[in-house]
Amino acid sequence: MRARLKSKVGRTVTTAAALGLVLVLAGAAFASSDGHGADSGVLLKDFLYRCLNFAIVFGGLGYVLAKPLRKGLGERRAKLIETLQQANRARQSAEAKVAEYERKLADSDREIAELLAQAKEENSRERVSILAEAQAAADTVGKEARQCADREIERARQELRAETAQMAISMAEERLRQEITSEDRARLMTENLQQMENQS
Repeated sequence: MRARLKSKVGRTVTTAAALGLVLVLAGAAFASSDGHGADSGVLLKDFLYRCLNFAIVFGGLGYVLAKPLRKGLGERRAKLIETLQQANRARQSAEAKVAEYERKLADSDREIAELLAQAKEENSRERVSILAEAQAAADTVGKEARQCADREIERARQELRAETAQMAISMAEERLRQEITSEDRARLMTENLQQMENQS
């Protein structure tokens, strides 16, 4: 990891130095084509000083900034790694929660189906129980109604017999009154008195 970081820093410094060198050379070429007729030795000396100055400045900057730059890049890399790890943990946690919720949802569907089946079964048992109770109540009411009807019929029969007997007696008395003459009355009285005397 450090070797990779050093190679990146080295490539960055090399690229910056090459860019600076190209700029200096371009400046020198532009200055030499100005046509002032300056000595080429002076120009070369000036060019070399500039190159040396450039190398010192960028070398010093590279030396001074290399550690903080490595440290900053290392910290940034560590933060990125930590962020990626946190994101990975959060993703795994979210996937676990999704799986748990899917399992709970499947379980709740199964539980709902079981509750519905249980409710239907209880409803069926309760219906059978209610029907049995209703049948028993109907049987009891029917039995009581038959008993009550039988009693009423018996009472009506007794009343009818009593009324029939009373009517028969009344009719017999009426007929006797019409058919019995005074002689029959006297004879009946005599017979009754004799019977009473015999009994006593």
